[in-house]
Amino acid sequence: MALNIPGLVSLSVFFTLTLATGIWASWKSKKDQQNRNPTEMAIVGGRNINVFIGLFTATATWVGGAYINGTAEIVYLPSKGLLWVQAPVGFALSLVIGGFFFVNPMRSKNYVTVMDPLQETYGNVMGSLLFIPPLLGEVFWFAAILASLGATMRVILDIGGSLAILVSACTVILYTLLGGLYSVAYTDVIQLVFITLSLWVCIPFALVNSATESIYYTATHQSYQDPWIGKIEKQYLGRWLDDFFYLVLGSIPWQTYFQRVLSAASPGQARLISYLSGLGCFSMAIPSVLIGAVAASTDWNQTSYGLPSPLERGESAMILPLVLHYLCPAYISIAGLGAIAAAAMSSADSALLSAGSMFAHNIYRKILRKKATETEVLWAMRTSMLVFGAGAAGLAFYSSSVYDLWFLSGELVYALLFPQLCCALFAPSTNTYGSAAGFLVGLLLRVLAGEPALSIPPIICYPGCSLVNGTYSQLFPFKTFTMLLTLGTIIAVSYLAVVLFQRNLLPPQSLPQYPTRKQGYKSCSNIYGIFKPHTFLTTKETN
Repeated sequence: MALNIPGLVSLSVFFTLTLATGIWASWKSKKDQQNRNPTEMAIVGGRNINVFIGLFTATATWVGGAYINGTAEIVYLPSKGLLWVQAPVGFALSLVIGGFFFVNPMRSKNYVTVMDPLQETYGNVMGSLLFIPPLLGEVFWFAAILASLGATMRVILDIGGSLAILVSACTVILYTLLGGLYSVAYTDVIQLVFITLSLWVCIPFALVNSATESIYYTATHQSYQDPWIGKIEKQYLGRWLDDFFYLVLGSIPWQTYFQRVLSAASPGQARLISYLSGLGCFSMAIPSVLIGAVAASTDWNQTSYGLPSPLERGESAMILPLVLHYLCPAYISIAGLGAIAAAAMSSADSALLSAGSMFAHNIYRKILRKKATETEVLWAMRTSMLVFGAGAAGLAFYSSSVYDLWFLSGELVYALLFPQLCCALFAPSTNTYGSAAGFLVGLLLRVLAGEPALSIPPIICYPGCSLVNGTYSQLFPFKTFTMLLTLGTIIAVSYLAVVLFQRNLLPPQSLPQYPTRKQGYKSCSNIYGIFKPHTFLTTKETN
């Protein structure tokens, strides 16, 4: 295939426009920075992001390359189908639940990152441990996005995937370094508009292509493959539910989400942004569903793609760009390429900013350099983003393993971080002992469940575990089970630790030196993260 010159020019224009918008937003943030904390400006936009910009950036964060490509792929796959497309409903419910339950306690205390309540409740040591899963998740997410974009450009434009990865990474890193959340938020507006317009422009041409059967007919009737509506077999119901709860609850404890709602001017605006972005996230899946249905209804032998089909060639992950390229006129498919690039960058910049924010605020400022100036913290954030971005770009060249590592780290965030965040915000009796025990139990259970994608065999075989083609498959909802067990462990061990200390069964030397009643219980909770204010410790009891 020859080099797609018009597509290359189109992408160059898009990258230039995105970079220009990011640089303009950086200038705007510096203009608005007067009498404001520079670090807060970079991380949460000075808590001055309006509802319109907040809605766009929150929606664009979730509607990334994996979202639009993955939705189309699952609809296209004969073994899955529409009923297995859980992300639109899962993410929408996640944003609604986050707005209803989590926004108020986070925004009312003016937290800066998702790690703040965890460090405040459980101390810096546990905060450092809990920082690892989301950090890995953000870096692997950035790498997976770059890998996906590189593969798309290689197939559609016939250019080296490494070139696309390097150009995309440099563009994202540059404007995120310059403007922080302001640059990310304003470029998200441009990117979301690109995604919406480009995909909807392409869909009519794909639907009426002569090689495509009516998607209404193929939804329930077999044509070139099984009906694209799909089905959920009884033995897979447990896995379906597990994946659904993972998407709904596991999407909450991410800095990329809280960075948006914490940047709003008030808790009310933060809730509104969360609710509306849930609706936006759901509606943005419609074009991808239609494209996946078109792909499942197409006789690929009638196109220049030919046979075997994308499924048989192992290119089902590229089904969205393939539909745009082979079922739409050339001048229309160029617009679709802009949508793919926009979707990739809208999530990549969020992941990079999230990782840098947590490191600078929660690790550098609170642990490594407690007396650091605001300027120093800001430079630590920029340096960490540069390091994380370069590392992610390097990992992107190992695309298959990066995706697997991203999925595993996301599951660790669900199993370990979500119950910790719930307890820190809503269970006032939990303490560091419970947090540490929950972390160990959750990590152990998840590792022992195995990971087929990384060739890790299961030590614990849950009900329904089966060996298929030499690979063990867990059909039991073990991810949600692990999360619930972690939650129960935190609460139970926290209560046990309080009882044992009050009965003098825990040795005093194993505990921090607590302040007396006169010194105040709130400081005891904030400094050591062991007991909450209502735990009464007098001088006599501590002695």
